[in-house]
Amino acid sequence: MLKNLTMRQAALAFTLAFATTTPLLAQDARQAAPEAATGYQAKPGWPAKKYMVAAANPLAVEAGYQILKRGGSAIDAAIATQMVLTLVEPQSSGIGGGAFLVHYDGKHTQAFDGRETAPAKADEHLFERPDGTPLSRTEGIVGGRSTGAPGVLRMLELAHKQHGKLPWKALFAPAIKLSEQGFAVSPRLNALLSGDVHLRKDKEAAAYFYGNGGKPWPVGHILKNAALARTLREIADGGADAFYKGHIARDIAAKVQGHPTNPGLLSASDIANYRPKVRTPVCSDYRAYTVCGMPPPSSGGIAVAQMLGMFETMDMRALAPAAGVPGPDALHVFTEVGRLAYADRNRYAADTDFVPLPGRGLPSLIDKGYLAQRAKLVGPRSMGEAKAGTPPGMQVAWGTDNAIETPSTSHMSVVDGYGMGLAMTTTIEDAFGSRQMVDGFILNNQLTDFSFSARDADGPVANRVEANKRPRSAMSPTIVFDRKTGKLVLAIGSPGGPTIINFVTKVLVGTLDWGLNVQEAISLPNFGSRNGPTELEVGRFPSTTIEALNARGHKVRLGEQTSGLHGIQRIEVHGVPIWYGGADPRREGIAKGD
Repeated sequence: MLKNLTMRQAALAFTLAFATTTPLLAQDARQAAPEAATGYQAKPGWPAKKYMVAAANPLAVEAGYQILKRGGSAIDAAIATQMVLTLVEPQSSGIGGGAFLVHYDGKHTQAFDGRETAPAKADEHLFERPDGTPLSRTEGIVGGRSTGAPGVLRMLELAHKQHGKLPWKALFAPAIKLSEQGFAVSPRLNALLSGDVHLRKDKEAAAYFYGNGGKPWPVGHILKNAALARTLREIADGGADAFYKGHIARDIAAKVQGHPTNPGLLSASDIANYRPKVRTPVCSDYRAYTVCGMPPPSSGGIAVAQMLGMFETMDMRALAPAAGVPGPDALHVFTEVGRLAYADRNRYAADTDFVPLPGRGLPSLIDKGYLAQRAKLVGPRSMGEAKAGTPPGMQVAWGTDNAIETPSTSHMSVVDGYGMGLAMTTTIEDAFGSRQMVDGFILNNQLTDFSFSARDADGPVANRVEANKRPRSAMSPTIVFDRKTGKLVLAIGSPGGPTIINFVTKVLVGTLDWGLNVQEAISLPNFGSRNGPTELEVGRFPSTTIEALNARGHKVRLGEQTSGLHGIQRIEVHGVPIWYGGADPRREGIAKGD
């Protein structure tokens, strides 16, 4: 596979050069993304023999790599990587947010749920005005109302107790040192700070991110975060309790409740009472592989399994891209299947601790017979908008969700020298979360992943706000095994809000059906449908493809699709198995290993 890199990259460069000169159709207005696009830089892919980490920032990758080099486990490396991401990629993730982790220990696969929870005092009217109408996007996100109890630290601590090799304290040293010595502001961070109109309204954030005249620090400016260094040192010394039961929890609650225009309900006791959960992954067979993803409250594992289950009835190999760009036939099939999966997702997926899945539960939604029937709905023309299906044994109905899901998140994939591997997607939700900074880190706005409306004509919305409930997510950390040997062959995931499902499935089809390596699959143009328009990455498809889709009844929307796919794949070079890492050209990440 490695021998094809140069040829494929050259083809991709040609395609990019052509596509960027293609005029946009008038009806294809760009869809703004809260974490905006900041350029495209081709990535080469990285080989390693023993261990590897792939993540969204080189400084974070270096921290994880050094931990692996010292004999750390995949979990150890993930913790070190996450702490540095809190510092260098504050717009996307951090200790003020949550995460989902799918982990393989060499024998068993687990799903660690570090999703935030709603305050004990919250109810289904949290994002409604007094007259019952839902708040606007900005009204919901900015301020204290949207902040849930952070979960990532408790979840990582639990995973470390089970699978860590190095001491907890040692894993914080790279981020503490970097916080004190400073890091160079990257072009992406500078661009996102420049475009944000709400972050500078927070005094602590304004003092940290913006210099004289209220302008963001320029690219290359050495930014130090003494407050975060103190916070991380406390957590390193005292464990997660230092965050959840001490002054940090009180500081968070005071910040949330004291917001001048949009106070929230989160209390110190809500934070102290947070508990991560270990859940059974969503695993299903796809051709020669077993694919395992995250169960509810994430919808990602189910939706990805549904899409693959429908693709399994089709000849996907015949739809392989030419010159690095999928053609109209592939796009038609992929987006139609996506419509069907998203229709089920938008109707049924929620925190199963509160809301049961339809029919016989998870088995009903990924039932091979059910998915084969759904796949038959894909015809020669676009269905436009799919209706939710009726899984076997279903006796309940739910209303339609209208959550505000936004694509500011990060993903890392790690494999270690002990045979363990993981995929972890981590988030504070919107770019810079709720725009509140406390003790050196940004607080999440995760509660806006709940539906803003509690019910409709079909009944209560499964993903409505309830006390202590976890909001639905599309995060799709995924690991893939060879069915015959049982070996781990791929770890993948991405940020991107509800489009994550399409991003991850694109890479799965690219690697498992089209024979691409993980870097080639990540670098493919992004495409899909969330049961609405057919969404294509702007500047990446020729006009003839768009015209062909229009002729089949698609309503094409071109826009920035800022994925952050980071994956590691087991491949063979001259009969020798190696790890091969891929990083998204739309972000600043890399992969590194030995």
